[in-house]
Amino acid sequence: MLEYDKLEKYAELAVRIGVNIQKGQTLYISAALEAAPFVRKITEVAYNDGAKNVVVDWFDDEVNRIRLLHAPEESLSNIRKGKLEDLRKDLENGAAMLTIHSPKPDYFHGVETKRITAVSRANNEAMHFARELIRQNKISWLIVAYPTTEWAKKVFPHLPEEEAMQKLWECIEKATRLDATDPVERWQEHLKKIEDRVQLLNNLRLKKLSYRAPGTALTIELPKDHLWVGAGQQNEQGVLFVPNLPTEEVFTVPLKTGVNGVVSSTRPLSYNGQMIDRFSLTFREGKVTEVRAETGEELLKSLVGLDEGAAYLGEVALVPHTSPISQLGAIFHQTLFDENASCHLALGFALPFCLRGGTGLTREELAERGINQSMVHVDFMIGSSELDIDGENWEGKTIPIFRNGDWVI
Repeated sequence: MLEYDKLEKYAELAVRIGVNIQKGQTLYISAALEAAPFVRKITEVAYNDGAKNVVVDWFDDEVNRIRLLHAPEESLSNIRKGKLEDLRKDLENGAAMLTIHSPKPDYFHGVETKRITAVSRANNEAMHFARELIRQNKISWLIVAYPTTEWAKKVFPHLPEEEAMQKLWECIEKATRLDATDPVERWQEHLKKIEDRVQLLNNLRLKKLSYRAPGTALTIELPKDHLWVGAGQQNEQGVLFVPNLPTEEVFTVPLKTGVNGVVSSTRPLSYNGQMIDRFSLTFREGKVTEVRAETGEELLKSLVGLDEGAAYLGEVALVPHTSPISQLGAIFHQTLFDENASCHLALGFALPFCLRGGTGLTREELAERGINQSMVHVDFMIGSSELDIDGENWEGKTIPIFRNGDWVI
């Protein structure tokens, strides 16, 4: 386990930079049992910083696997409503939501795809209210990671278990800037640099992006009023928060029907406890028309088919190949880290705050503006040292954005 002082710093980072807990606020934490030491430390920091209440929702992947393997199929879509209603009330009353990912890649290998899809669909539908609050920037929220031995061995398969865990912790320290003397101060500096990049991109007034790389030839149109957004965000109460630790990305929304061509993945995608790897997606007028994958093709097809919007893009994110996480030289098999080592796209719902005035629009109005809607939002990685990206502005001028996987603006 991470030594006591670093774990305390990690908790302070999550509470003070991540959700930025306010006095009198409730903090809702969702975490696996493996993350208990981290949850306890977050709880202590949150109360010391003035939280009114800390609510912890525990889950156990072993119990979830047993259910997926043995429960009657018709029961897999059942969701117990009581706990969800409590969460809804807390969030609507201004609670912050903190999710701790403790990945176990391949943990659900061998479970039938249709059973995983049934549970995924039910969970996504049940959490629709929370997703809408996030989409509208009404609440502060955070996703952060706590390692498991299964994750460590997946990332560093040739190391003994204890060494693999230590190596993974070292990567987490560097990626989240815990190795700094004052991680909170270092993060404030990092957020300022990202915000400068956001302003530069917004000033370009881009109409379209063109991607070129081995296996990728893709164009993505952007809505005229799109906004690039970075790590730091602001909820409707005016409180600044950082939804992902780590984070290196700047991102915006695509025009739903404006995506054409083919794009190939550059890192594996862990989805619902199973791996999808070496895949490509072909788009025509925004919609996925062809899916190919060496590993997990049926699972990828089930994702694209979850609802109408799952076959369209909802996010375009730019991350240089030289990002600190990419420089760690590891494939993390976990989206929170891999997406911040690589340019990525997301299938599914778009975030309205990436459109000027978007948080005040109805779902129908967003649809009219070409903003995708879905029950899912799944990022997949497409960046590499061979990726070139050009932008085209509304005056028809071509502007180089990336060359050889890195910024040229």
